[in-house]
Amino acid sequence: MAELSFSCIDVQSERYSAAPTLLFKLRVGAAGGRRVKAIALRCQIRIEPGRRGYGGKEPERLLELFGERGRWGDTLKPFQFANTSTVVASFDDSIDVDITVPCSYDMDVTLGRYFHALEGGEVPFILLFSGTIFGDGENGMWIEQVPWHAEARYKMPVAVWSEMMDSHFPGSGWLRLRRDTIDALAEFRGARTLPTWDDTIMAVLDQARERTVVGEGTGEGG
Repeated sequence: MAELSFSCIDVQSERYSAAPTLLFKLRVGAAGGRRVKAIALRCQIRIEPGRRGYGGKEPERLLELFGERGRWGDTLKPFQFANTSTVVASFDDSIDVDITVPCSYDMDVTLGRYFHALEGGEVPFILLFSGTIFGDGENGMWIEQVPWHAEARYKMPVAVWSEMMDSHFPGSGWLRLRRDTIDALAEFRGARTLPTWDDTIMAVLDQARERTVVGEGTGEGG
C-alpha cells in the first residue's frame, strides 16, 4: 500500500481571479521511493470553530450561529467550507499542488456570517482527502485508494480573507432578500428619491429607531 502524507503549507488569496478565490497549497509525499503516476484527489475542507478563541464582539456576532456562549461546548462543531478535486501529476518523493476554492460573502450563508464575525486571529481548517492513486511498480501499474485517515490541518490568518474580500467588494457584503422585500424597498426608495440601497436601508432603520423612541416615551413600547 502506498504510504502518502498530506500537509497544507499555505493558504493565499488568488490575486488575479475574477471572483474571490482562495488558493490552498498542498504538499503530497510518498514514502519508500514508490513512484506515483497520478492521483485523482478529492478534498473536503471544513472549518473547526472550536479550535480557536473568541473575544471582543465576536461572541455577540456568533450568537445566531452557535447560540449563547454557555452552549458552545455542544454547538461549536465543524462545518463545511468546500468540496473540491484535482489531478496530482507524477512524482517520486513529493510534489506541491494548488487547490482553488471560489468564495462568496453572502451573509445569508453560514460561512459569510462566520467570517464577518471574526475580528482577527486565525481560521482553523481541516482538509480530508480521498481518491484514487495510480502508480508504477516492478509488476506494472498498480491502483489503490487514498487512505481514509488522510487529512491535514492549517490555520489561516483572518486577514487573508478580509483582504481578499476588500479587494473584490470594498467595504461591502451581500444580503439575499425575497423579491417582495426588494419591491417594497424599491418603492420606499423611489418615494423618497434616495440615491443608493445603503441610503434606503439606513432610512428604514432610522424610521424604526424613531418609532421605538416614541413608543418608549409614550409607554407604548412595553
